[in-house]
Amino acid sequence: MNKITVKTPIVEIDGDEMTRVMWQMVKDLLLLPYLTMDLVYYDLQLKKRDETDDKITLEAAEAIKKYGVGVKCATITPNKDRVKEYNLKKEWSSPNGTIRAALDGTVFRAPILVKNVLPAVRSWKKPIHIGRHAYGDVYKNCEYRVPEAGKAELVFSNIDGKELWRGTIQDFKGPGIIQGIHNTDKSIASFAKACFTYAYDQKLHVWFGAKDTISKTYDGQFKKIFEQEYQTNWKAKFEEAKLDYFFTLIDDAVARVMKTEGGLLWACKNYDGDVMSDMLGSAYGSLAMMTSVLVSPQGFYEFEASHGTVQKHYYKYLKGEKVSSNSMALIFAWSGCLRKRGEIDKTPEVVEFAKKLEEAALETVESGIMTGDLMLVATPNPKNRQVYTEEFIAEVAKRLRTKLE
Repeated sequence: MNKITVKTPIVEIDGDEMTRVMWQMVKDLLLLPYLTMDLVYYDLQLKKRDETDDKITLEAAEAIKKYGVGVKCATITPNKDRVKEYNLKKEWSSPNGTIRAALDGTVFRAPILVKNVLPAVRSWKKPIHIGRHAYGDVYKNCEYRVPEAGKAELVFSNIDGKELWRGTIQDFKGPGIIQGIHNTDKSIASFAKACFTYAYDQKLHVWFGAKDTISKTYDGQFKKIFEQEYQTNWKAKFEEAKLDYFFTLIDDAVARVMKTEGGLLWACKNYDGDVMSDMLGSAYGSLAMMTSVLVSPQGFYEFEASHGTVQKHYYKYLKGEKVSSNSMALIFAWSGCLRKRGEIDKTPEVVEFAKKLEEAALETVESGIMTGDLMLVATPNPKNRQVYTEEFIAEVAKRLRTKLE
């Protein structure tokens, strides 16, 4: 069988723990036997980030800017326990957050649907896509542990050092905590443009939720910029395509989404999108059944696994125990990356390979062969069979080879 050539390099970003193990399995069994490709490799496992003072994360982001398309494995964002476990210099920032900020991108996630795993919410008939703002908020915050009584203030001075505004956060009577977050008009506008562009392309209604009744300035600015972008650039197009834009409070959006049939893009601020994408992933079957792509206004793409590093399974794996981790999101990160690379390069054979890879993965689950997370939620069937991680990937490989032959 002749290998398919991927014309332009792809930025490959490796990660941590069990997802790192699965990442290599997917490459060895599903990709490298069939593709000739130049992978510009960056190892973002936690110790490597620590050794380079996290410079390698920014280098990976710059490489995506250079080559246009990247694919990323799940990585650890360290807390105090991880600092101790890995003997780190500090609690490094989220590598996903760093790359998102560098690319000024928006993260779009959508469920991977299979016929034998029905959504936990009965009304959901179509996919609900999540558009997560990928900049600012709590992910780029400034925090302080208040040690004693005193006044906490928020101050803004212009570039010449002139103080323009000062407000009291709290007059503390004793110890407490404070946090400062920020966003920019430019980033919010890029987010709004990306959401409407994606929704129009995918023929989806757009919902956006924020808490502007409480956060009248911060969330109010999100609402204002979204409305400006819609009225100026999208209203006529959406009406012609019979698509709607709907703004509501975030808590109302959560309540309403439980009763919708789907077929929409739910635009969320950074933290809301982080939480709600995991909720949707679980409700549609598993956190490993979600696609994820970071889209930059400049046309850069980074495809990634939408879940974490599967820490508990990794510890079992290190002990020599068999684990049943779901590799679907990793497979779809690679297929999405290859499809986009093929579209940009105008190499239809690469796009077709990506399509067949996804079909092989979907058909494996629909045939009843699946990992433990899906066994818990799949439609009961005597043919259902739980397999270990490497067995699942091997089953996908069999079907892929048949399709390619």
